[in-house]
Amino acid sequence: MLVLLPPSETKAPGGDGAPLDLAALTAPELTGVRRELADALAKLAGDVPAARAALGLSPKQDGEIARNAELWTSPTRPAVERYTGVLYDALDVGSLTKAQRARADRRLAVGSALFGLVAAGDRIPAYRLSAGSALPGLPTLRALWKPALSPVLAAVDQLVVDLRSGSYAALAPVPGAVTVDVLSERADGTRAVVSHFNKAHKGRLARLLATTTAEPADVVRLRALLRRAGLHVEHDGGTALTLVVPA
Repeated sequence: MLVLLPPSETKAPGGDGAPLDLAALTAPELTGVRRELADALAKLAGDVPAARAALGLSPKQDGEIARNAELWTSPTRPAVERYTGVLYDALDVGSLTKAQRARADRRLAVGSALFGLVAAGDRIPAYRLSAGSALPGLPTLRALWKPALSPVLAAVDQLVVDLRSGSYAALAPVPGAVTVDVLSERADGTRAVVSHFNKAHKGRLARLLATTTAEPADVVRLRALLRRAGLHVEHDGGTALTLVVPA
């Protein structure tokens, strides 16, 4: 099972790993696009006003641009530890046992605007680039990533659970992947799409999928696994699941 996570805008600082080595990342066939984007991002950092405009940043976020300027020289850390925020707080890899962490490193991967796809243990630096960003002189990120990343994801020979947000899933959709929508249910039975806590619920779901010893091979077995874990999961056919949570 492969669980695809969205990245986060926020990144943990520092790290104890050597500087970025693209050849060491998962899916080395993506190296060409990764290098093109990393070079463009580092170069753009030399023009702060242009970087703010391209990345949608305010002057208070110039530290993000400084991170991009040091992309090739700053220390690295595992991707699953680099990304922060609500989803990753709920995932809480720091509390996993050694065996659970090893399982999580095998199963978790992150969709990235800069790297396309990184495994949980791939060492990456802090950076700032979103799926909707447009770098001067380059095609859109979707135009760059779709032809390169789609074959990589299509070649995955196990169940894929795609928890990426829409903008990142659009960079390279995965045919047949299981997707999960989160709905809140009120006492009167009415339902609404979960917005604010959506990431927290998906983070907890990712933790469950990353640590279970089960190996569901299809959406039906995955649904059964989640129900055994006490989750209210509905399946109306196809590969979409609905996670229903109390309002």
